[in-house]
Amino acid sequence: MGSNKRQQVKETKSEGFKGVEKIVGQAVPAVIEEIIGRTGFRGEITQVRVKILEGRDKDKTMRRNVKGPVKLNDVLMLREVEIEARKIKSKVTKGAYT
Repeated sequence: MGSNKRQQVKETKSEGFKGVEKIVGQAVPAVIEEIIGRTGFRGEITQVRVKILEGRDKDKTMRRNVKGPVKLNDVLMLREVEIEARKIKSKVTKGAYT
């Protein structure tokens, strides 16, 4: 009974994961042009303005959050260039949005 019938499984694209193929791809180099300020709960994150050096978005300037020591003219390797960090409300030395 029903041995000839096979259950059909639909192959669906994982549309819930926007940009996954971008993350899996190559990293894009970007140079730090400006250090905007510190953010994070204890001030451990530095917000910087970077300029993309290669790829589709070459010469685009964007704001990113960086963890760890950075200085001007450092080169960051960005895994994605679609998402930009939110602005810091004020230039604070420690604490986010205080």
